[in-house]
Amino acid sequence: MQRTLIGMLTPSSNTVLEPCTSALLSDLTPSVTAHFQRFRVKEISLAEAALAQFDPAPQLEAASLLSDACMDVIAWNGTSAAWLGFDSDRRLCSAITETTGIPATSCVLALNEILQRTAVSRLGLVTPYLDDIQARIIANYRDEGIEVVAERHLNDRGKARPQAITILCTNLRGAGIVAALEQEIGIPIYDSVSVTVWKTLVMTDVDPARIQGWGELFQDPRLAS
Repeated sequence: MQRTLIGMLTPSSNTVLEPCTSALLSDLTPSVTAHFQRFRVKEISLAEAALAQFDPAPQLEAASLLSDACMDVIAWNGTSAAWLGFDSDRRLCSAITETTGIPATSCVLALNEILQRTAVSRLGLVTPYLDDIQARIIANYRDEGIEVVAERHLNDRGKARPQAITILCTNLRGAGIVAALEQEIGIPIYDSVSVTVWKTLVMTDVDPARIQGWGELFQDPRLAS
């Protein structure tokens, strides 16, 4: 049996993305499996020490360890580029591929590709983050031409209707409720863990539509390849 091996770089304090990723891929196992390597992330803030956690050196070391097991793709399964700037993930993915010879992607780059391919310009944003982190995220998407018209970290009661909603944190248990919420509110919801799985499947020529019951993302023909 030919196997597809997906490597995931994981924040050390994250307890959600590993079991959630495995659950998402359960119907594809054992032909598609995910494998995880952690590096230390204990605080999300704009403090200097917190920002230093995302220095590429430990991420590249983690990617190198994954490469020992001959991954087909490696993904940074975290959302730091949303506030650090999207170029930080572009540089990281280039460095991973240069270091390991393995194609690389990230949660945020996958999400941004989805928003572009589905022509989303008005976005709802759900995160657990601090005010200043949230402000950075909103500003970065504004610079990309995407307006965050509703966000929930401040319990905003605004009535703006977004074209899509993102659950932007790989340590939030969002993926499992996406399908039900989409049925309720009638717009697509893009969970961070789910978008990373979607992109790694596309990069390894595995049909995302083989994943059933986890939301519109995996069935949308605009995102089929």
